[in-house]
Amino acid sequence: MAAKIKKGDTVVVLTGRDSGRTGEVIQVMPKDDKALVRGINLVKKHQKQSQSQEGGIISKEAAIQLSNLALQDANGKPTRVGFRILEDGRKVRFAKSTGDQIDG
Repeated sequence: MAAKIKKGDTVVVLTGRDSGRTGEVIQVMPKDDKALVRGINLVKKHQKQSQSQEGGIISKEAAIQLSNLALQDANGKPTRVGFRILEDGRKVRFAKSTGDQIDG
């Protein structure tokens, strides 16, 4: 199945403690139906010191369910994503709220 949310997309968080905030998708994990979004769902991690890195408490992004994310359209609002087949045979994503083509 084609991915509705891809790496590099700007998304809006729909539910949870970060609801309403936007961020860029860093990584998508389709097997787990989760994604990492820059600056969203930050957790504190206690990290032990090693030769290559410093120890202490660091903040890092935790995975968030894809169902809790929506793509941001040109107006800055969340939108659902649909697919269209163009005349040349390419399959592209489009925003259902505005009808604008997302990629391609």
